[in-house]
Amino acid sequence: MNLFRSVIFAVLQTVLTIFFSVVALFSFPFSAHARYQLITGYNHTVIWLARWVLGIQYVILGAENLPIQPSIILAKHQSAWETVAFLCLFPPISPVIKQELLRVPFFGWAFRMLSPIAIDRGAGREALKQIVSQGKQKLAQGFWVLVFPEGTRVAPGEKGRYGIGGGWLAADSGAPIVPVAHNAGEVWPKNAFIKRSGTVTVSIGPAIETAGKSAAELTREVEAWIEGEMTRLPPAAARQ
Repeated sequence: MNLFRSVIFAVLQTVLTIFFSVVALFSFPFSAHARYQLITGYNHTVIWLARWVLGIQYVILGAENLPIQPSIILAKHQSAWETVAFLCLFPPISPVIKQELLRVPFFGWAFRMLSPIAIDRGAGREALKQIVSQGKQKLAQGFWVLVFPEGTRVAPGEKGRYGIGGGWLAADSGAPIVPVAHNAGEVWPKNAFIKRSGTVTVSIGPAIETAGKSAAELTREVEAWIEGEMTRLPPAAARQ
């Protein structure tokens, strides 16, 4: 059953990707926020399909912790689920992504219209400068900034090395950090075609004030909260 559902979902997602990529290309005359609302119709539709085709639901804990002002979200990275879902679960977001994603046919073309922060991950300190300079611009435009500090997806139960980029942006801009933990990898594993039904728990932590703290201190504080919260999340309870 999971295989059948996953095939149907893959076909529908491919059609949606092509359709919304065309929509995105024609959205360039609009403002950045108008483009965002239009293009993320894709994200809303994919998450809706994930629920009704794959049986992947979600619950959000701690929504009351979201600040009013644009902030920096530092989140666990396990799955493709959160890269899609977070753009429609949170206020308008400018995600930090690797530049090569913008060269992916259809998907990359549409992503470019969302005004992401595209960095060269191999550029070392220059990549950090790109996050800070572009991130401050996005915050000033009313966008939140989404950073996956581990840089790449990790399997459930594992932990990657937390990069300092998000903490550096927070220390430089003074914007609050919102730590987010989730267990999407249990139902939508990394690089897995077959998804499993279940419930993703997204836990939003209390906002971390950044004034007077270094990037390293902020990164350690975020890592401690996220990894501690990961041990407290309920199982995704996949149904076979």
